Amino acid sequence: MYQIGWFSTGRDKAARDLLRTICRSIEEGEIRAEITFVFSNREQGEKRESNLFFELIHSYKIPLICLSSSKFKEKFEKGWRPEFEKEAMRRLEGFHSDLCVLAGYMLIVGEVMCRRYPMINLHPAAPGGPKGTWQEVIWKLMDERAGRTGVMIHLVTPKLDEGPPVTYCTFPIRGQPFDRYWKEIAGVATAEVRAEQGERNALFKQIRRHGLAREFPLITATLKAFSEGRVRINGERVVDSTGKAIEGYDLTKEMDERVKGALT
Repeated sequence: MYQIGWFSTGRDKAARDLLRTICRSIEEGEIRAEITFVFSNREQGEKRESNLFFELIHSYKIPLICLSSSKFKEKFEKGWRPEFEKEAMRRLEGFHSDLCVLAGYMLIVGEVMCRRYPMINLHPAAPGGPKGTWQEVIWKLMDERAGRTGVMIHLVTPKLDEGPPVTYCTFPIRGQPFDRYWKEIAGVATAEVRAEQGERNALFKQIRRHGLAREFPLITATLKAFSEGRVRINGERVVDSTGKAIEGYDLTKEMDERVKGALT
């Protein structure tokens, strides 16, 4: 059976919801795989949200490996990251995975670690789109007066957010229901909108809503594709079942169908 390693800080409800979604898809047979371990850079007692996350992991009887990155920061200061990852990899010895998923893992993965484990990560933009957090992506889209955006699963490489796309979908941010909100900020600099309204801005919220609705379905579809052998990782390349390099599967139509009810 295809084996998945799960990396998550477990910092919020979204981390729990995503794990539940994937475990449900596995139980229902949509994803033919098993999660062989969960690794967290927090330990029991550090934060209430991560404690709840750990409880959920235990309820699924998934092995949990914890290592506090904050303790390493206190001990090693500037040189903490290599020491942390060295200890993390030591603790992960004996746990096998065909693929590792960064699911709300709030650390940048170092070069040695991301070369040892084939890893994928969600990025809240289409291939070639803005870099950064989902908030930064939306502000850049608004600043550029963009007409389209998307969500992407990409391969993790030593260069942050530069790995090749594995799967992706795109969607318009013009037309209904977006145009009325574009009109509200017509002629106003994005910096001004950001300073005065922040994330309360209606266009900002609408773009986020449409992107967020596609995130869990895209992760699910991606893991399904991996578990069926339709896509694989070969070094720093993404390949199809025949070993041919690809530039990511476009799952736009499938994602549009999946979110249709959620966005009406």
